Amino acid sequence: MDRVMLDALHSGIHNRQPVSGLTHDFYRYPARFSPAFARAVINAFTAPGDVVLDPFMGGGTTLVEALASGRNAIGTDISSLARFIARAKLDTLSNLDLNAVQRWTHDLIPRLNLHRPAKRDTPWLPYQRNISDRMTWPLRKLIEFTLAEIPRLSTERRKRFARMMLLKTSQWALDCRSVIPTADRFREELLENLRALTLGTHTLRTAVSTATLRANGVRPRTLILTCQASELANHARARAMRPPALVLTSPPYPGVHVMYHRWQVLGRKETPAPFWIADSLDGNGLSHYTFGDRNRRDLAPYFRGIELGFRSVTHLATRDTVFVQMVAFSKPESQLHAYLDALSRAGLVEVTIPALTNADDKRVWRRVPNRKWYADQRGSIAASNEVVLFHRRR
Repeated sequence: MDRVMLDALHSGIHNRQPVSGLTHDFYRYPARFSPAFARAVINAFTAPGDVVLDPFMGGGTTLVEALASGRNAIGTDISSLARFIARAKLDTLSNLDLNAVQRWTHDLIPRLNLHRPAKRDTPWLPYQRNISDRMTWPLRKLIEFTLAEIPRLSTERRKRFARMMLLKTSQWALDCRSVIPTADRFREELLENLRALTLGTHTLRTAVSTATLRANGVRPRTLILTCQASELANHARARAMRPPALVLTSPPYPGVHVMYHRWQVLGRKETPAPFWIADSLDGNGLSHYTFGDRNRRDLAPYFRGIELGFRSVTHLATRDTVFVQMVAFSKPESQLHAYLDALSRAGLVEVTIPALTNADDKRVWRRVPNRKWYADQRGSIAASNEVVLFHRRR
C-alpha cells in the first residue's frame, strides 16, 4: 500500500465529521460508522468489480459506499428494519419516480389535518406503543394519515421512498426527544426531508452512473439478505457471488447499550414504531440483535455468536480476503481479548499495519467525542474508544 493510500486510510479511520453525503443521512441508525471510513477502506483493499461483504450491515453504510465506488456488495442483517433502510438507501430512483413522489407529497400535506378521523390499522396497534399519549398522539395520527396514502403510489420503489421520508421525519420528531414538535413542524420537516432525500438519491445515482461507465457499462450489483451472519455460508444467493475481497463491518458492541430496534420517546419510553412505518414485522427483544441482553454480566453468548458469525463468513472468503472491523467495548481491558479469541476460533488471524499504529499499541484506536448511547450513557466512557481490527483467514 503506497503512502497516499495509507494517508487516506488514516484520515478515514479518524474522521469525525457528521455522517453525510449520498444517501447516508436518510436514517440515523445507531452506532453507524463514518462513510469516510468505509470509503477509505474500500479504496485501500478492493478494486472496481470486487465484492465487499458486510455481515452486520445495519443502516447499509458499507453497501452505499461500495455501490457508489463500483464494487459489488453483499449485506446481511438479522433486522427487517435494517433491510428496509438499506434497500431504500440503495434505490436509485429515476427523475420520473422522484417527480411522482413529489406530486404525491405536495398533494398529501394539505390533507394532514388533525380534525379528520383516522382509520386505525388494527394489526399494527402494538407497534404504536408509547406514541398515543396526550403529547404524541397528534404525530401518531399524522403518521397514520401518511401511511394510508402510500398505496396511491404506483411502484414499490416509490412507496419505499415515501416510507423512508416518513421514517426519517418521524425519527426526528420522536426519537430521543424531550419536547415533541407540533403538527405544523412535522409537516414542514416532511417537506424538508423530501428535498433532502431527493438530493441524496440524485447524488448516489450520479456516482453509480459514473462507476458504471468506467466499468464499460457493467453496473455494480448489490445483494441484501435478512438472516443471521452464522447462516450466511449456507445461503445460495450469497454463495453464487464471487468471494469477497473485503469484509467490512461493525458488529454489535459487547456490553454496550445500543437500541437497534426501538426508539426512545420522552425519556425511556420505548416504541417499535419504526417497524410499523417501514411495514416490517419485528416482535424481537434486544438480545435478538446483540447476541445477549445488555443487562447480563455473562457475555459468553455474545462471544459465541461472534464466533459462529465469522466462522460462517470465512467459508465465503479466501486467504486473500481482508477483514476490517470497527468495534467498541464497555470493558476493553477484558473484552477485547475475549473478542479476539472468538475470531481466532472462527479461523481468523489478526494482522497489523505498522504505518497506522502508535509505537505503544499494535492496533488502531479512534476517539469518538461525546458518543451517545441513547438515554443512559454519554461522553467519556470506554465505548467512546473504538478499535479498528484487521484480520485474514487462517
